[in-house]
Amino acid sequence: MNKRIENITIFAWLTSLIATLGSLYFSQIRLYEPCTLCWYQRIVMYPLVVILVIGMIKKDANVALYSAVFSFIGICLSIYHYAIQKLAFFSQAVPACGRIPCTGQYINWFGFVTIPFLALTAFVIIFISSLVILKLARGK
Repeated sequence: MNKRIENITIFAWLTSLIATLGSLYFSQIRLYEPCTLCWYQRIVMYPLVVILVIGMIKKDANVALYSAVFSFIGICLSIYHYAIQKLAFFSQAVPACGRIPCTGQYINWFGFVTIPFLALTAFVIIFISSLVILKLARGK
């Protein structure tokens, strides 16, 4: 693994770590109970911390394939969750998704930054990083 690939992998790992710690901050310190869709996004994000660190330790650029798949799934979940929160058509059509409504917005910074938006941002960063790693690894 060349230094550029290694740095991008570290960047993707740091993104997943910050997203994981951020979700734990919201639920464990701020005591915001996650809705069902938040849990699904966590299920996809948390393993990325482990997957990417294993790839860094083993110096294996192929880890980017796994992180790309996980982050793509996370992107789909986050977009759907964000649409439920911000688009009236989706929020009215969605069935109840558990004890905590998925339409709830614990935070709404600047009128558009919600928890699913933060997750979406992290997933997009990891996905793009993964694609760049795969492209660079093939170019060897």
